[in-house]
Amino acid sequence: MFKYDWLVVIMDMTEKKETVIVNDVDALEAFYQSKINDIWAGFNSRNYDQWILKGLLCGFDPKKINDYIIVKGNPGWKYSSLFRGMQLYNYDVMANIDRGLKVFEGFMGNNIKETSVPFDIDRKLTPEEIEQTVFYCRHDVQQTIEVFLKRKDDFTAHMGLVKLACEGRELDLNLLGKTKAQLAAVILEATQKPHKDEFDIDFPDTLDIHKYTHVLDWYNDPEHRKYTFTVPGKKTPEKMQLQTTIAGCPHVFAWGGVHGALEKYHGKGYFLMADVASLYPSLMIRYNLHSRNMKDPKKYEEIYHTRLKYKAEKNPLQAPLKLVLNSTYGVMKDPNNGLYDPRQANRVCIYGQLLILDLIEHLEVIPGLQLIQSNTDGILIKMANADDYYRVDDICATWEERTGLNLEFDEYSEVFQKDVNNYLILPHGDLYDEKGKPRWKSKGAYVKKLNPLDYDLPIINQALVDYMVKKIPVERTIAACNDLKEFQLVTKISGKYEVILHGGKPLNEKCIRIFASTDEADGGVYKVHAETHKPAKIQNSPEHCFIFNDEVNGVKCPSKLDRTWYVALANKRLKDFGVI
Repeated sequence: MFKYDWLVVIMDMTEKKETVIVNDVDALEAFYQSKINDIWAGFNSRNYDQWILKGLLCGFDPKKINDYIIVKGNPGWKYSSLFRGMQLYNYDVMANIDRGLKVFEGFMGNNIKETSVPFDIDRKLTPEEIEQTVFYCRHDVQQTIEVFLKRKDDFTAHMGLVKLACEGRELDLNLLGKTKAQLAAVILEATQKPHKDEFDIDFPDTLDIHKYTHVLDWYNDPEHRKYTFTVPGKKTPEKMQLQTTIAGCPHVFAWGGVHGALEKYHGKGYFLMADVASLYPSLMIRYNLHSRNMKDPKKYEEIYHTRLKYKAEKNPLQAPLKLVLNSTYGVMKDPNNGLYDPRQANRVCIYGQLLILDLIEHLEVIPGLQLIQSNTDGILIKMANADDYYRVDDICATWEERTGLNLEFDEYSEVFQKDVNNYLILPHGDLYDEKGKPRWKSKGAYVKKLNPLDYDLPIINQALVDYMVKKIPVERTIAACNDLKEFQLVTKISGKYEVILHGGKPLNEKCIRIFASTDEADGGVYKVHAETHKPAKIQNSPEHCFIFNDEVNGVKCPSKLDRTWYVALANKRLKDFGVI
């Protein structure tokens, strides 16, 4: 989209055909009419592309719509009421947590070079500039297809939600344009209502806490019934939370959940992880904590039991049902969703964390038992000996019977824990199951399992996992790898920054692929703030680096790759886990 030009690249995956249209509304109209009953997919098309398309078909100046959305920050649907009457079955490949298509292109090892044609150019484009822009646009459409294929299960689940929403009536593909959370509200027949009792909370009637009553007192205090509070002299409000010690482990209680963990902990022995099965859905059903906007709460319970049945049968229809169940809690704090009911959301959260606290209080009476971590829906404990399992099991069974919740147990032999959000725990027995799938559990950016759409500094993750699981020194893992992609650091600057500097020189790209370099002539990378114009070093980046924005798949490591930088970073992260 430019001031005096526009173009579109469309790929029909059924007919295996590409269509390119430049400044020709009649051709666009003809194509649209020929595909009016098909599903159109794009990246961020919910917020951008569909409104440009509809605007062109309505005869509007597309540049004005572009600026209305991008420059002024308005939602596209507000531009014209005519948009509402236009049929367009739109599926957005982008999820709300995504950082942009270019980041995915970088993770996948593909070309992430930007077009050299500036989007704010104040004249008609030349034929050469049109050709280059088509090339750039085509590349992004191809990349969107690649992301879609890697997320095909998301589309299948989304379509499953649409079918659920239309149960008993004709399928309405317009619902594809809604988010999963919006579809959950439609499925549960929720009608938006005003609520002014956000902090009118109570405690579960099954609660049995005698030692840690100060936590109950904290939530009961009217002064604490707010999410943030201001501190004199500070611009940013502080979170309202209680920091305390539970069973010898530092904890934080807040309105969003409870977290507790022994930091920089490494231990061997007999560990047991006890997680509550489907905690939030179970709480909603057991304690009547559904959104009060639902037409009939029994429908939520029916979906819950149907999903359990489908899961046992390995029926793929369980996936959309799981989405309905799990998204309901989060959207109860979204004022734009039909399920909006913040009091019930707060009650779900408080009930859950207090019942976990209840469980900890009853378990810590066992001599030698150590609490390693607790989180929103479970705990990790270490027992002095394996025979204590039977006493733990008895206490847990009594707790389950009293609370109406169900616990699932997993046994482990060794724990590496940076904090509650970053850990790797090894199972008893074999490291792999019969299908070759790892049996260890990991969480957090340092040790999580990577995938093609989340592939940042993969060699560091591999080195840490190899060290923890197989006792392989990080130096050996890093030295043995000759695939350049494994060393990539992909970074993208946000709208707060105007440009990236490499060795002091501005780059055309706002998303780059960085590698540590032994060549001191290779400078560092900095981002320049759009308001202050001050440069700041890009996070995690090396002092000397080279940039490789071409396709990196299959490229071997050059001699100037600084492996010692990666070894140092891996060792620093191991220190964060307290193991070296």
